[in-house]
Amino acid sequence: NIIILTVAFILAIVTYFTTVTAGLVLNLVFIFAYGFYTMYQTITLGETISLNTYFWLIMTPLLTVVLWVFTLSSRDLQVENEQLRKKTANMAIVDENTNLRNSISFQTDATLFTSISTRYQIPLTLLVVKVKYWKEIRRIIPEDQLAEAIYDVSQLSQASIRTNDALYLLDKDEATWGLLLFTDSDGAKIVIERIKLKLQELNDNNFSRKYKVSLGLKIGAVEYQAGTIENPLDFIVQAKKQLEYDV
Repeated sequence: NIIILTVAFILAIVTYFTTVTAGLVLNLVFIFAYGFYTMYQTITLGETISLNTYFWLIMTPLLTVVLWVFTLSSRDLQVENEQLRKKTANMAIVDENTNLRNSISFQTDATLFTSISTRYQIPLTLLVVKVKYWKEIRRIIPEDQLAEAIYDVSQLSQASIRTNDALYLLDKDEATWGLLLFTDSDGAKIVIERIKLKLQELNDNNFSRKYKVSLGLKIGAVEYQAGTIENPLDFIVQAKKQLEYDV
């Protein structure tokens, strides 16, 4: 009885983590195996079929179905919760750790910024800032400090731009930021030099002692041209191409 009870609970647990169809199929296998064993005992050993045999043949699949029914609502809630989490992540326009606008917000804002640039003939430049050797650095910095490290670099970039410019965390996994600047290429070079100077100060004063590693940045810049840049994503792609020239 203990062995069969254990089998019954195992079948119920398998059903919970898979489907009721899989559970019932396994129950059929159990019924045929247990029935064959009972027939063997009856024919070979001459034992009679006891009440326990009928009890387990009925109770095992019944336990599976009952568990499935009672946990159906909780599984539906789990699925719904996961869907809501994915929708929330897709709709979020601000990164929860750095409070920076993300790539979704960038696409919305870039459309507005480029329209202003075209209408009022104001130069607009996108800087893409990326940490060098980030994959290797992630292995050095503890997991619980990665978000803090990204925040520190974000503050460095934020302090290097004006209040009417915008900073975005384009890719947290690759440590990539985007800066929309109402300036031309020459003005962007000034911002790049300012960022690199502040990075040097950060490495000398705090970052290298705090995280046991010094950071290097690759920065690419591209000025908006309505004829060559079709959409915000193309804006990012062209700016990232310029990263190849910053060695």
